[in-house]
Amino acid sequence: MHNKVEVSGVNTAKLSVLKNDETMELLRRCRQGDSGARDELIRSNLRLVLSVIQKFTGRGENPDDLFQVGCVGLIKAIDNFNIDMDVKFSTYGVPMIVGEIRRYLRDNSAIRVSRSMRDTAYKILQVKEKYMAEHQKEPDTETIAKLLEIEPREVVFAMDAIADPLSLYEPMYADSPESSRVIDQVRDSKNTDESWLERLSLKDAMAKLDKREQQILALRFYDGKTQMEVSAEVGISQAQVSRLEKNAIGKIRKNI
Repeated sequence: MHNKVEVSGVNTAKLSVLKNDETMELLRRCRQGDSGARDELIRSNLRLVLSVIQKFTGRGENPDDLFQVGCVGLIKAIDNFNIDMDVKFSTYGVPMIVGEIRRYLRDNSAIRVSRSMRDTAYKILQVKEKYMAEHQKEPDTETIAKLLEIEPREVVFAMDAIADPLSLYEPMYADSPESSRVIDQVRDSKNTDESWLERLSLKDAMAKLDKREQQILALRFYDGKTQMEVSAEVGISQAQVSRLEKNAIGKIRKNI
């Protein structure tokens, strides 16, 4: 029972792990129509699917559903892998599995994206799959844009529109001993607890001023007017404006 993990009724602890040369041999036999070799490849790479779906936990999705969708991606990877390329199967298989899971999550997402944007995104995904099947690597944004005859920014916008929402509390580094979350990396230096308390204190202090003092400070520091301009608007001398301003600031400092 040690290290036993069951997903969709599969005990992954009993799954065999293939070496690279064993995987390539099975892939060659698979290309020759050996269905037994294909089944063995699928069984031996279920742990690869399991490792991928760990990255999608915490989204409220059923792990069994994600595992089955990931298996679809694995099968696509096995059927489309080019054995003539000097690339490890896992290097090609992982992006295929991830892509299949992301497609499933997009189709079942509560966030609605415009039809045109979604169509563009699906065309991009099709181009990526075809390119990966031919070159055994992912195409960059410029390559996708050129193949679809669209602007690179359209590729970026479309993929961003269908990207999975990311929780602020999702771990940043799964293999890190320390708990580092997204929210820790997007600190708002402006709207901190300290600045919020300062604004609240300032608001309370301003409320304790009389109407004339509030008017003077608003004209001086909100509208950015000079004391001469304020005196002309309010109808008092510049000296009176200066005195009222000084007294009002003093009261604020004392109250804070």
